[in-house]
Amino acid sequence: MSGVVSGLLVVRAGALTTVQDLGRPGYAHLGVPRSGALDVGAHVLANRLLGNPPDAATLETTLDGVGLRASAPVTVVVTGAPCAVRVDGRPVAWGAPVPLRAGAELEVGAAESGLRGYVAVRGGFAVAPVLGSRSTDLLSGLGPPVLSAGALLPVGLPGGDPVPGVDAVGVPGPPAELVLPLGPGPRADWFEPDSVARLLRAPYRVSARSNRIGLRTEGGPALVRRRAGELPSEGMVLGAVQVPPDGLPVVFLADHPVTGGYPVVGVVAPGPALDAAAQARPGVTVRFVRGR
Repeated sequence: MSGVVSGLLVVRAGALTTVQDLGRPGYAHLGVPRSGALDVGAHVLANRLLGNPPDAATLETTLDGVGLRASAPVTVVVTGAPCAVRVDGRPVAWGAPVPLRAGAELEVGAAESGLRGYVAVRGGFAVAPVLGSRSTDLLSGLGPPVLSAGALLPVGLPGGDPVPGVDAVGVPGPPAELVLPLGPGPRADWFEPDSVARLLRAPYRVSARSNRIGLRTEGGPALVRRRAGELPSEGMVLGAVQVPPDGLPVVFLADHPVTGGYPVVGVVAPGPALDAAAQARPGVTVRFVRGR
C-alpha cells in the first residue's frame, strides 16, 4: 500500500477489537510470537471479497462488534461470527461488500453465534507495521494498541484487483461442537497411555478463561502423568496442546508464547479446526480426535 486515502474513526471500540493480518511467523528465535487473525479463513475471505491481498490488515472484534465512521468514501465487509450490520441505522448485508459515503457510520453488532468478527476495508487498514506485520500482539505488546473510542484508523490505497462481483457469500456457521484433530505430540510419553486414550474419547468444554493466547478446557478428565518433574522450556508451535499441572489441555492460539515448560501431548494443525476454535464460546463442547 503506497499511501493513505482515507480513514475510519472508532466511534465504539467494543469489548476487544484489534488490528490483525497474517501475523509475524518466523521470529520465534527472537522471542516474538506469531500473532495474527485467529480465524484465518474469515480474515482471508473478508479481504478476498474486497479484492485485497490476503495479508491486508483487518479488524478482529470480540463478541460485541465495533462502531466506525468513514472520513471519505470506502467499501467494507464483515465476516466471521454472524451479526447484524447497519449503516446509519439501516440494515445492510453481512458477508458482502458495503459502500460507505463520507460521514457514514458502520455499526457491527453483537455476534449472534460464534465469538470473533472481521471487518475489512478496501485498501486495508494502513497502521504502521512492526517486524513486517500490522497485527496487535496481546502477549508481547507489539503492533498497534487495542482499539479505543476516538482512534483514527488510516486506510490504504486499493490494489489493482477490482471488488469481486458478488452479492453475498455463504459460509458455515460456528460449530455447536468443536472437533480438534490431534496429531502426535513430542511429550505424549509423559502421560499414562490410558489417560491419553481418555483424552480422545471424553468431551471437554471451552473454559471462560480462554483468550487469544490459548483455548483452555474444563469439564473433562485430567491427564495423568507417568513422569515426574518439569521440562526445561522448549519451543512451542501454533496448535500445540500443552498440559499444565491441573491436567486439563490448553490449545495454543495465535498469541501463544514461543517457549513453554509444560509437556505437549499433541498438536492441532493450522486450518479449519483452529479457525473453528477461534469462534468457540465458553461452554461449547470440545472433542479431541486422532489426527495426523
